[in-house]
Amino acid sequence: MTDTTITTTTTTTTTSQFSTVHEYVTALGGTRVIQKILVANNGLAAVKGIRSMRRWSIETFGYNALKFVVMATPEDIQANAEYIRLADELVQVAGEGNSNNYANVKLIVDTAERTECDAVWPGWGHASENPELPDTLSKTKNKIAFIGPGAIAMDVLGDKISSSILAESAGVPTMPWSGSGLRCSGVDISEELYQRACVNDEESALLSAAQIGYPLMIKASEGGGGKGIRKVSNDNELRLGFAQVKAEVPGSPIFLMKLASQSRHLEVQVVADHHGNAVALYSRDCSVQRRHQKIIEEGPVCVAPREIVEEMEQAAVRLTKSVG
Repeated sequence: MTDTTITTTTTTTTTSQFSTVHEYVTALGGTRVIQKILVANNGLAAVKGIRSMRRWSIETFGYNALKFVVMATPEDIQANAEYIRLADELVQVAGEGNSNNYANVKLIVDTAERTECDAVWPGWGHASENPELPDTLSKTKNKIAFIGPGAIAMDVLGDKISSSILAESAGVPTMPWSGSGLRCSGVDISEELYQRACVNDEESALLSAAQIGYPLMIKASEGGGGKGIRKVSNDNELRLGFAQVKAEVPGSPIFLMKLASQSRHLEVQVVADHHGNAVALYSRDCSVQRRHQKIIEEGPVCVAPREIVEEMEQAAVRLTKSVG
């Protein structure tokens, strides 16, 4: 690997009451100073992340108080990618599959330590939803910060069954499903409770379907990208669909959920801190899909009544706080 430093300068007149990041953090009662950040992503994610954080820095201090380190593949270097030109320092990493770079937790952590970064920002995709990354960073010598959810929250909300139990426990309205009525305290979901929400074989699937009612969806908890999901309307389709989902995502727990027909896919964006504060920022409509995968996301939501969106936002905040 080789490191190349890229110098960027910004000339502005400072009018901020804070001259340094240390002053800012101290004045607001913070405990951690973050000035050097590893952006463990590329392309649009890296560009938007760097531009947003740099803009905040300049607006807050009157100058660029943050430094950004990026991981660059040979392909991105050859293409003179925009995010590389925005960075203060780059570290060349292997190209091709993301297991060699932006999804490689060990590489990300080693790079952050070697470049003496205070924090890692993963963007989206790649390693951003892997709880191993924040967990490993927290165990480094300098306890490098992870700009994102903690490992526990990421783990429990990343699992479709755990997240559904947590949602019900936090008072979030949910569709009838194979785990309806199950509750947990905090993020403590026992194996026994988890298994009660699953359908482990064809017989238990048929019994659960009789309680939920058709039409319904068969889902693999570890599925995604259009895999491990089937719509069924009767017992015969359930038998076939259950076998297909089981084969598509081997070893994954499976659950059933009532089909929401004539519906829209609406989401709420949430930001939170480790002090227990959480706020809903925006909502977005992700209804334009192909093969159960989102194609276009539009925001804010305008198709639903404002009071419904506000209820969704409040529910999202409750769920966020419940998992810390």
